[in-house]
Amino acid sequence: MPYKKFEEYNIQVTDDVKDRYKKIIEDLGEDTHRDGLQKTPERAAKAMQFLTQGYSQDPVDILKSAMFKESYNEMVIVKDIELYSLCEHHILPFFGKAHIAYIPNGQIVGLSKLPRIVDVFARRLQVQERLTEQILDCINNTLKPQGVAVVIEAAHMCMMMRGVQKQNSITTTSGFRGQFEKIETRNEFLKLIGK
Repeated sequence: MPYKKFEEYNIQVTDDVKDRYKKIIEDLGEDTHRDGLQKTPERAAKAMQFLTQGYSQDPVDILKSAMFKESYNEMVIVKDIELYSLCEHHILPFFGKAHIAYIPNGQIVGLSKLPRIVDVFARRLQVQERLTEQILDCINNTLKPQGVAVVIEAAHMCMMMRGVQKQNSITTTSGFRGQFEKIETRNEFLKLIGK
């Protein structure tokens, strides 16, 4: 049997947002009754709910659901975590990779939880700087490791499709706490992620 994907949407929110999208499309001069656009307002309403589902998810609960006592106290890195978000200034996508490292302090976290918290914060209207800091602070405050590092590299459609129209620009943000504030630890992390 083929994989069946299940997505659940709030009917009231879907209807309200669908009506707004229909009005926007009409205000832009399009005919929402033509074949290609008849279902677009509903699809767009569902897409926006999917792309902003992070507002209804708790990243702290996600991390706490898979924390384990462990004596390992060396650097743990999960790199090249794909991320997709929406710029809060133009509601256009930005996308790229996050690299996360932490040094345990008596507890480790299930590795899949780090990409999950990236998704929780990315699935909100965002700026890359805040996204970096939210991921960093969530791990630092919840896991209480010896140190945390986060680097995000992303391309922003608001810079590529409109405005300055620079298709090859990449924005890099970083944040460091604890042991990663020491230059030697930070450099080890950056070397291991290829920076």
